[in-house]
Order: sequence, then C-alpha cells, then structure tokens
Amino acid sequence: MDHWFLQGDYTPIPTDVPMMLMGLLLAFCCGHAIAWVYMFTHSGLSYSRSFVNSLVVIPTIVSMVMLVLSNNLVTAFGLMAVFAIVRFRNILRDTLDTSYILSVIVVGMACGTLKFSTAIAGCAMICSIMFYVRVTSFGTRHRYDTILNLNWHRPVPEIGELDEALKRHSRRSRCVSERTGDGSSGVDFSYRLLLRDPARLEDLLIELRELDGVSRVTGLKAEEESEI
Repeated sequence: MDHWFLQGDYTPIPTDVPMMLMGLLLAFCCGHAIAWVYMFTHSGLSYSRSFVNSLVVIPTIVSMVMLVLSNNLVTAFGLMAVFAIVRFRNILRDTLDTSYILSVIVVGMACGTLKFSTAIAGCAMICSIMFYVRVTSFGTRHRYDTILNLNWHRPVPEIGELDEALKRHSRRSRCVSERTGDGSSGVDFSYRLLLRDPARLEDLLIELRELDGVSRVTGLKAEEESEI
C-alpha cells in the first residue's frame, strides 16, 4: 500500500511525495499565520469568520493546483476550461463555499490527470483543515458584542459626557466611525461596545436618548462578530 501511494502518480515526471506533503503542510501553516494576523489587525465594522477560515484553506488548495499543473500547459488550459464551464445561478456569498467548490475542482483535476497520490493527499489535507476550523471555531472573536449608532449635536469637546455614559455600561468601547457633512446637523458616531451586562442594552439606549445633544440612538447586539 505504501509503495502504491508513493508511486501513485502516473505522469511522465514522478512526484516527490515527501516534498508534496511538505508543500501542502507549509501552505496550511502560512495561511494559518496570515489568518491570525488578519484576526488581530482587523478593525472595521465588517468581520467574517468564514472569510478567516478561507484564508486558512485556500493556500492549501492553490498549492494543490500548482502540484497538479506541474508546468503542464495543456493541464493549465484544461483548468481554465473547467472554470469556464462551471456556472452558478446563485451567487456564492460565503467565501468558504467558494473554497469547497475550488477543492472539488482541483481534486477532480488531480484524478483526471492520473495524479492519484496528489489527489488523496490533497483531499485528506483539505478535509482535515475544514474539520479543524469547524471543531475549533477558528476565527471567532468576541472583542465587542454591541454596535451603537447615534447623532451628537453638541460641540465635539463636550463629548466627555457621552464617554462617561458609555464607560458606566461597557468594559470596552471604541469609536469606529465619525461622519459629518451628510446634510444633517451634528456628527454621526458609530461605536463598538463590550457591555458589562449584555441584557441591559436597553437601559443604555434609554440613558443616551435622555442625554442632552444625543439623537437617533440605535443599538444592535452581535453575539459573534460577523458580516454586517
């Protein structure tokens, strides 16, 4: 069985199986490192765990694509033809769904080009990564659990009163957006909050609505940071 696996690629140029496995593993490790950096440096309002998971799995898929191509121009044109044939009536909004589609395409190409060892190793590696990100909930963040939007009519230097109200109700607060000049008076602020007691979000909204100079107060709970 070991001999069959090591000699399982029936192509003119034999596959160096140890190097193939090293390439797939290294691609996973590099993608994992990039995903970690993305998680810790992302600061916008929109965060997707699915996108982070894709950062982990796509490098391995691309590595497998290059192993299948192996500088073969005919196989490269075949890959382009496969992508031209595949059409979706529904747009794939989840980047992880796209990763699955890419996975089955490249595994099919590996089998079709008689690279059986590459197909087995790549499929096992990709499936293992998919189970890993699922079981470990990789990419989940819980830095903030509430999105708060409001309009501030008073002078900006007096915003300390608003900050004090936020500190009483939240462990952590961060202003992620400040907009002016949209035709309305005042400044529109958007905050990310980690509430001391998530069940008291309505109390915070009531207190802010009663605060002088504050209007259009809205709050949205986010149990897990995701696409917004």
